[in-house]
Amino acid sequence: MEIQENIALGPLTTLQVGGPARYYAEAMTTDEVREALRFAGARNLPLFVLGGGSNLVISDRGWPGLVLRIAISGIQHQHGHGIAYFEAGAGEIWDDFVASVVTHTCAGVECLSGIPGSVGGTPVQNVGAYGQEVAETIESVQAIDVKSGEEIEFSREECGFRYRTSIFNTTERGRHVITRVRFQLIPHGVPKLAYADLKKHFVRPETPPSLLEVREAVRQIRASKGMLITAGDPDRRSAGSFFKNPILTAEEFERLKTRAAERGLEVPSYPALEAQRKVSAAWLVENAGFAKGYAMGKAGISSKHALALVNRGGASAGDIVALKDEVQKKVKSVWDVRLEPEPVFVGF
Repeated sequence: MEIQENIALGPLTTLQVGGPARYYAEAMTTDEVREALRFAGARNLPLFVLGGGSNLVISDRGWPGLVLRIAISGIQHQHGHGIAYFEAGAGEIWDDFVASVVTHTCAGVECLSGIPGSVGGTPVQNVGAYGQEVAETIESVQAIDVKSGEEIEFSREECGFRYRTSIFNTTERGRHVITRVRFQLIPHGVPKLAYADLKKHFVRPETPPSLLEVREAVRQIRASKGMLITAGDPDRRSAGSFFKNPILTAEEFERLKTRAAERGLEVPSYPALEAQRKVSAAWLVENAGFAKGYAMGKAGISSKHALALVNRGGASAGDIVALKDEVQKKVKSVWDVRLEPEPVFVGF
């Protein structure tokens, strides 16, 4: 395996910002992952594992240690007893994996179409969109222990999935390198139409759409919101949704509703956890004074979706963080709600 030096990381991310990696390597097998871990361990280098480069903000200083990009490929599937099992290498492009599942007429991830990044990144943050989360279909996750090099299999329960979190980005952060993910899907299943935008898209309630039609609808909706990376789109350089939808207690939600009513507004929400409410972060941002297309130097807000912070061309990581801070400060001031960023911040 080739170890390279001083490799620019910005071009390897969807946001297109960030400095260089002191060392960089790509692992196509589990043995190469172990080789890279030994290299970093022998030199006492900090390790960062890179997947598809989405959902990341890399600092302008870059990364002082080893950046290991996981390029383990391959998709296998088997059917039995009304269940379909798909196992994919962590380096597989996520949307290609979803396409493969849908082509085999299996349900469970069709609403997660168009999300950038790799298969290995999805369990880390329990990726979700349009009414589905990967936690609903992941059966197990294979990973290598960074210190011992031992291969470990985590069951769905052991992954500790919650809203946009797992053990891999909380209690076990940095301890494992995910190599493969196994999914349990439904052969010839019915697509999920729980999300309002999807329900509006289909005007044939008497004829349920196919899995393929739902996949294409999700991609179209994402494209309309600038959440599908498309060549030539000025909003394409983003990390996706930059802020999590806040989950409020009943008391916090009532206070928010009161503030909104004083301004002649109504807060859109839907039941989340018991006695809590999940509130639209996009609504909070827009109604704090940040319109779509808002610009702050070379950084800005997407012209299509208020939750996407974008590199308008030539932005630095510092520019993106300054805009993030400004949005958080104003939302807190207007709505007394703290917005939590969704991307991973590297090298800060």
